[in-house]
Amino acid sequence: MNTAKAIQALQAGGYNKLFSYLYVTDDAGADKQAARYERAVTEFEALYGKEKEVEFFSAPGRTEVGGNHTDHQHGRVLAGSVNLDVIAVCAKNDEGIIRIKSEGFAMDTVDLTDLTVQQKEINKAAALIRGIAARLNSLGYKIGGFDAYTTSNVLKGSGLSSSAAFEVLVGTVLNHIYNSGAISAVEIAQIGQYAENFFFGKPCGLMDQTASSVGGFVAIDFKDPTHPVVEKIDFDFAHSGYALCIVDTGGNHADLTGDYADIPAEMKQVAALCGKQVLREVDEKVFYENLPKIRKEAGDRAALRAIHFFGDNERAKEEADALKAGDFETFKKIIIASGQSSFNYLQNVFTTKNPSEQGISLALAISEKLLAGKGAWRVHGGGFAGTIQAFVPIGMLDEYKAEMEKVFGADTCHVLSIRPVGGIKVEDSILR
Repeated sequence: MNTAKAIQALQAGGYNKLFSYLYVTDDAGADKQAARYERAVTEFEALYGKEKEVEFFSAPGRTEVGGNHTDHQHGRVLAGSVNLDVIAVCAKNDEGIIRIKSEGFAMDTVDLTDLTVQQKEINKAAALIRGIAARLNSLGYKIGGFDAYTTSNVLKGSGLSSSAAFEVLVGTVLNHIYNSGAISAVEIAQIGQYAENFFFGKPCGLMDQTASSVGGFVAIDFKDPTHPVVEKIDFDFAHSGYALCIVDTGGNHADLTGDYADIPAEMKQVAALCGKQVLREVDEKVFYENLPKIRKEAGDRAALRAIHFFGDNERAKEEADALKAGDFETFKKIIIASGQSSFNYLQNVFTTKNPSEQGISLALAISEKLLAGKGAWRVHGGGFAGTIQAFVPIGMLDEYKAEMEKVFGADTCHVLSIRPVGGIKVEDSILR
């Protein structure tokens, strides 16, 4: 539909049923989304002109639910897409040029006649766009130009993976505009990872893109990282009686690169001492047989981190099994056990460089006091600084949010839901 008709449909509530489903919200929330999309159309018109034929696209942020620091050892994870997303208003063009203006950023313009890595684009959004187009082209898919305006409410620095959402969005647009939606969600995720690794310059794993692209609760097994086994878990979180909270504890991420890098390095050192490359290849019995040598050559922390991997790799599977069985009580218990393992063995809740700053530890302690016997809590994402995750009974949500924000500041407790779908063209067929 053209931009004028799109605005008319949004104002008339034509998308509200779809928005209620997509964003796990009530009528008022759907109205807010309609207003958000309308503003995006207006911005699109200001950039590219009125009366153009446009389509809407959306890709969600993600939350890691199980498998803390297991993916880089070819382990299992459980992740979920959340009801925060990056959306795009798009119009196809015949110029062979992709133009994307993201709210708050300069226009990115990518000429598709040159699909090589551009050094000046490294660490910039244009590199992701070019890399996705290049990978699609090399795989034999069609590519072409489009004009887009995007806006995102995926929280920056919260471990919800705004960059992966953007990659999935671009891949989803090209999938629908030029390939009739024929590319699978998993392949779109892999294409996004390729762009981030080889064009953007960041050696990321595949969990973030997969969770965003597939949607809902997603169990991923990276035993063969070139062909991950992805299973979408059929669980209706919206009717679980719990809210998903991400609490931003603050802290300085500037000097944490070494802390993050030490975890995979130490785990791989343990694996090497057991004759393997990554811990997924190591038999746990062999690990314990070699523990004296591991302590001597790799140190106690490396050994403890390996113990965490063996436990959390199994817990990720058990969490998925509990959700498939509709057993949320067991799911919560495993979440708590996973969090305790991250604290005690993985040791990624604070940096030893600054032991007086322990926001994550404090948030976990407060959560345990409030939620013991009722909810669940764990470190979220990479750790050392940043966020925790909590599953809070709906009846306790106001109390939990108030107590956390009393300590960590206003608007630091973000109440989210698991979104049922991943990267999509926003249309009524989703509801069927």
